[in-house]
Amino acid sequence: MTDLPHKTIASKHGVRGFELEPGLLNDCSDILRFLRTRRSVMSMEIVPPGPDEATLASIMEAACRVPDHGKLTPWRFILMRGEECGRFAEFLRWRWRQLKEDGVEVLERPVVVTEQAPLVVTVISRVVEHPKIPEWEQRLSAGAACQNLLLAAQAAGFAAHWRTGWPAYDPEVLRHLGVEDGERVAAFIHIGTRKADAPMLTDRRRPFWRDLTTSYGELAAHNKADDGAGDGA
Repeated sequence: MTDLPHKTIASKHGVRGFELEPGLLNDCSDILRFLRTRRSVMSMEIVPPGPDEATLASIMEAACRVPDHGKLTPWRFILMRGEECGRFAEFLRWRWRQLKEDGVEVLERPVVVTEQAPLVVTVISRVVEHPKIPEWEQRLSAGAACQNLLLAAQAAGFAAHWRTGWPAYDPEVLRHLGVEDGERVAAFIHIGTRKADAPMLTDRRRPFWRDLTTSYGELAAHNKADDGAGDGA
């Protein structure tokens, strides 16, 4: 359970979880409180203004302060601001129409939200060949950079949303962004201000951490029972 005010709910499959009371979300009174109450804003609700240059620099600096085995920096960023977001949205609109004519089912929403966003940070995951550090660990580091970027933007008082969708996997979009072989789009992170007329932000179902956790002692006891033998056998 959590000690924060909440209501317990279950998914349609019966998986239990909880939602925090709306007034508790994104509480920045201290860092742990913020992490426990963090909630993204829907990208459709993100509009100008975005962060100024100094705040953006702080956000990007935080994005780079993540675990990185071997100091490989297996990620990079593409910044789109203001009119640049609009130009990228126009490319997405062209590509969306092209795919639609080919009968491929894709959504126009990525076009709309990119067009109205004041800032979009594309996080590119890139793997560096290394004899000791596997690809998996490098991809995880890129994911950590995405999460730090999202958290830093919200901690700075901005609305933020982590998106992927079809543009993150479309070969023409990747070519347009200069994504090279072995690289992947880990995120399009939209950052700005939440619309003034947006409805009150509400939580979504979160898991109780104990439902996902097994102690080592329980694991050892389970293995011992399966083996049918005691210590030293």
